[in-house]
Amino acid sequence: MKKFICVLMACLPALTFAAGGNNEHVVSANIDLTDTDSLKRGAKAFMQNCSGCHSLQYQRYGRIGDDLGMTPEEVSELIIGDAKPGELIKSAMSLENGATWFGAPPPDLTLEARLKSPDWIYSYLKSFYVDESRPFGVNNLVFPAVGMPHVLEGLQGTPVRQEDGTIVATGGSLTAEEYDQYIRDITGFLAYTGEPIKLERERIGKWAIGFLVIFFIIAFFLKKEYWRDVH
Repeated sequence: MKKFICVLMACLPALTFAAGGNNEHVVSANIDLTDTDSLKRGAKAFMQNCSGCHSLQYQRYGRIGDDLGMTPEEVSELIIGDAKPGELIKSAMSLENGATWFGAPPPDLTLEARLKSPDWIYSYLKSFYVDESRPFGVNNLVFPAVGMPHVLEGLQGTPVRQEDGTIVATGGSLTAEEYDQYIRDITGFLAYTGEPIKLERERIGKWAIGFLVIFFIIAFFLKKEYWRDVH
């Protein structure tokens, strides 16, 4: 048992590294999966700004509508082209065009929040800055040498990295606070998409743990009753 614990403790730093926990630029997204209004805004923002390149190939329009309590009209606003509500969400860009324009097809983002964490996504979206040496004229603190343009620059403004390492954006259609909320909405939506059943799973988990506690108490006293004569 001691050897097992030692091996487990030795693996923890590696797990932390794999999760991106060592990146000093990653900050808390502070998302709330119970805030359906935020998730709805995030769904619309994703479809408006991200779906041109990125797909959600394990998620369906109708599932989003059902989970978030959206009306058929709201769901129809999310749909790309002539897709049906029951279809999977595919990018408007083909894999071949993505590879040609970006060097590699933009990744599917259905499970991105589970792979990188919501904090990573949120920090990534607020960490672009102007870098004329890059092909798209921008770089990123969280993902150095990023191969993606800053598609939200019109909202955030032109982000310039200061001497102290901070980023200051000017000229955007949103204030700094509004932009933070905008990307927090997108992050929350991607966190929901990565695990739509999470809240239900946690709710059922509490009942399951409660049942096990009660069953343990019953089993404990039953054991004492059975072994009373033996002891």
